[in-house]
Amino acid sequence: MTRESSTARKIAARPAFWLSAAVAAIGAWALTTPSAAQEGIKIPAPVRDAPAQGNSAVAVLAGGCFWGVQGVFQHVEGVTNAVSGYAGGDKQTAQYNVVGSGSTGHAESVRITFDPHKISYGQILQVYFSVAHDPTELNRQGPDTGTQYRSTIFPADAEQAKVAKAYVAQLDKAKVFDAAIATTIEPGRAFYKAEDYHQDFLTLNPTYPYIVYNDLPKIENLKRLFPDRYRSDPVLVSEAKASN
Repeated sequence: MTRESSTARKIAARPAFWLSAAVAAIGAWALTTPSAAQEGIKIPAPVRDAPAQGNSAVAVLAGGCFWGVQGVFQHVEGVTNAVSGYAGGDKQTAQYNVVGSGSTGHAESVRITFDPHKISYGQILQVYFSVAHDPTELNRQGPDTGTQYRSTIFPADAEQAKVAKAYVAQLDKAKVFDAAIATTIEPGRAFYKAEDYHQDFLTLNPTYPYIVYNDLPKIENLKRLFPDRYRSDPVLVSEAKASN
């Protein structure tokens, strides 16, 4: 993790009076540092997909900073909740300040709950590869570096693992991207919810420099490339919690 991105990210937990000063200081960095994140591109739907079973299914995906990935899927029709968290490591190390060391095995991840009769697992992956992140970057995403920002799919079962593996092979064979997909598939990993101040961060902080520069373009790409799946009002963790 770069020092600049670490500083930018941690200000979310600071008092309001410190926050305004920090945002001003980081703003110049966020707007002048080139982003390596690939722009959203149109990609084919997966040939193999998971069958719709039950009224609810879960996908856990990692693609860099969870703020943007969560924000994207909160705007996807058929998604009923998207929670930021950690996957890939142990429960004891599922804490932001510890995960930031890059030595825990965790990746910043998002647990996406969706209605499989409205959007399939394969369609979730299509959004993930197309607009949520750049799957060709290895152990980094845009300005953030380290294994905690790796591109990873954490399948819930064997069928999801097969769909994910087949889709990566399909996209690589079609040479959709300029480089090979670096996304790993890591089954059998538990998901741990992140701290409350990370939830709904994109929606609650739309003028935050990191969000403006790195994540709001993803929302625009979602709207442009998937107009039939885009929802203008995001489904928020706070609202899902209140309805339970």
